[in-house]
Amino acid sequence: QVQLVESGGGLVQAGGSLRLSCAASGSDFSIKSMGWYRQAPGKQRELVAFITSGVSTKYADSVKGRFTISRDNAKNTVYLQMNSLKPEDTAVYYCNAQIVIIITRSYWGQGTQVTVSS
Repeated sequence: QVQLVESGGGLVQAGGSLRLSCAASGSDFSIKSMGWYRQAPGKQRELVAFITSGVSTKYADSVKGRFTISRDNAKNTVYLQMNSLKPEDTAVYYCNAQIVIIITRSYWGQGTQVTVSS
C-alpha cells in the first residue's frame, strides 16, 4: 500500500512564501507523474502544477512565474515552492501521484491548508 503525506502548509501574509512537500511511502512501487491540486471553499478542485517522470512541468496560468514544482526521485518526494502568495491562493492543497504497482493508479494526499492573509 502506498501513502502520500503532505507537509508545509500554514498561514502567511500576502507576498510571502511557503514550500509544500509530499512524500510517497510504501514498497514495490514506481511513480510516474506527480502534481499539486487545490480546492478553495465552494470551488472545484483545480490543477496547480504537474511534473512528469521526465521532469517536464505544467502550471495553471494563475500561478505561472510564482510557483515552482520539483521532485526528488530518490526520496519519492514532490515539492511546491510558492512565492508572491496572494489571498486568492488560499485553499486546501492536495498532492497527487500516478503510481505503478503492476497497474497505474491515482493516489491522493490528505491535503494541507494554505491561508494567505491580505
